[in-house]
Amino acid sequence: MKKQLLTIAALAIIVLKVDGQTTNNSVNDMFKADAGKFKADSTRKADSIKTANANSQPFSFADFSWLNGNNRQSSKLLDNAYFTGDFTFDLNYTRSNNNPIDNTVAGSTALARNNEIDVNYIAIGGDFHYDHIRGRIMTQFGTRATEVARNDYSAYKGQYDLPDAYRYLSEAYAGYHFDTWHGINVDMGIFQSYIGLLSYNSFENWSYQPSYLSDNTPWFFNGIRIQMFPSVKTKLEVWIINGWQSYANFNKLPGLGFSYTHSPNGSVKIVSNNYFGTDVAGAPGVKRYHTDNSVQYLYFDALDKKGSGIKRAAFSLTGDFGFQNGTAPGGVVYQPFGKNASNMIGLMAYNRLWYGEGMKWGTTIGGGFISNPSRYLALVPPGLATDSFLAASTPGAKMSGWDASATVDYSPNQFLTLRMEFVHRFMNIPYFNGPGGVSGPTGYTANPATSFNPNSYIPNPVNITNAQGQSVPNPNFVPFDLVHSETRVILALIARF
Repeated sequence: MKKQLLTIAALAIIVLKVDGQTTNNSVNDMFKADAGKFKADSTRKADSIKTANANSQPFSFADFSWLNGNNRQSSKLLDNAYFTGDFTFDLNYTRSNNNPIDNTVAGSTALARNNEIDVNYIAIGGDFHYDHIRGRIMTQFGTRATEVARNDYSAYKGQYDLPDAYRYLSEAYAGYHFDTWHGINVDMGIFQSYIGLLSYNSFENWSYQPSYLSDNTPWFFNGIRIQMFPSVKTKLEVWIINGWQSYANFNKLPGLGFSYTHSPNGSVKIVSNNYFGTDVAGAPGVKRYHTDNSVQYLYFDALDKKGSGIKRAAFSLTGDFGFQNGTAPGGVVYQPFGKNASNMIGLMAYNRLWYGEGMKWGTTIGGGFISNPSRYLALVPPGLATDSFLAASTPGAKMSGWDASATVDYSPNQFLTLRMEFVHRFMNIPYFNGPGGVSGPTGYTANPATSFNPNSYIPNPVNITNAQGQSVPNPNFVPFDLVHSETRVILALIARF
């Protein structure tokens, strides 16, 4: 009996020990499972918070690298907590069928020299950011530093040589970010304009030579910009500025404007820009009104598909209407329509295809037209043609034309674009540089510049005033050669880091 009791006790101890080990293993397994689940939940929660923070940034909910006039880069070579670098090197070679003797390109801000390798735009700078303080500075070197500044006649008012002071800056502003809505930015300085859709930086555009509508509307504003983001899909902007692409005020009244941008999804962008100002020198009674409206649509997207076929396709459409109205000193009347018409009606459209492995290839076809009686938005031909063109730019003076282009791009990576483009442009008045050039019979500058902007304006009036106060033909007038059309090829290399 005693042996039986000892055997039962021993068996009980073994059973309890085995059961205890089983229970402990189950508990351990349970704790391990719970720990894994907790870790997975924590990871998912962290990822969710990270995604939510990223998506709370304006227009970060989708890939908008396809947009015309928008940077396609996803990263920068120089980027830290305080500074993000931005560097662009834009060089081109272009040849016109007119083959002007002086190698000068007229009527363009993207091109300056014909039949030569041209250092067009070198920009070095970037964005500063600390706490809520923000700032951006971009220098500007190359021919664009002359050709853009020369179209601002506000610098004739007053002293201190504003084009020389500002010409080497394409952007320069500082401001403050407020954590209201999805952000409010208040900036002051020189910042790039959105009117005309295409970017000032050709690296961001689907084509190199902008259509008339974009090339003749402002590239920059000087003043105060207020950006408001009520949602991640919408941006509102208010401008209080010196004027329409002007370093200074033409008159007392500042320029005023606002912009509305909305993207309901990753395939659509809608922009409306609107401006009011007094931009006729010495004529505060003449008011300018302008509305600029664009829509862009990504109508095909097969980015995830392998192969070398078409990966994306999109189009952009922009329409503008503007006019000047009022009376200038001397009784010169400006009207939206009629014999003294001073208006601008324009349209441009582009279609873009991306194809090949990694979307390294792209093609664009597009163009547009412009009607601008009084020529108040026209880029003024340079050299000896300047005086005659300005003298003829009176209310009602005719000016209308059209352009078309075809572009092929190769981008081996997100930092480099090689571009070839064919462009044809026509104007109903002599406007483009012809074989005889705009600089003199030999193609060289006939006389030194005497204005604020060297090598851009050569005094050459058709008529002069004699000692008796009479207007008589200028005996020293030098003929120049402007023609109605041009066809050209453009080769460009654009690197951005």
